[in-house]
Amino acid sequence: MESNEKRQADALKLFVVLNRAQESVSKQAIKDIKKYGLNLTEFAVLELLYHKGPQPIQMIGKKVLLASSSITYVVDKLEEKAYIERAACPNDRRVTHARLTEKGEALMGEIFPQHTEALTKLFDHLSEEELTNTISILRKIGLSVEKE
Repeated sequence: MESNEKRQADALKLFVVLNRAQESVSKQAIKDIKKYGLNLTEFAVLELLYHKGPQPIQMIGKKVLLASSSITYVVDKLEEKAYIERAACPNDRRVTHARLTEKGEALMGEIFPQHTEALTKLFDHLSEEELTNTISILRKIGLSVEKE
């Protein structure tokens, strides 16, 4: 096989392996999140607010890759569960922020360490060097693809 043909075959194989790995990891992460009565999107919003503090609702959608109509629905659901609340921005009354309630803070304080541990276990079979190299390689792939 010529060098270019081998590279093409390897690129296709990498694509398949990468997609299968991502699907397997995602399934396990979603399974863990569902234990807490949340879906992936709800968890992503709570995690963002837990680590970054109050956020404009419009920005939440962009940060967790959701359409504005979908983010409103998710925020409504989390508000119904009393995990978050809306608050007008003090500097711009046209902007509404979402922030964790005490109940939301307590929930994330309890489940986030457990979720982190579950994710850590997914990669227990990798050495520290393999973890670091994988992160570096995947970041390089992502950045190079975004440039195209």
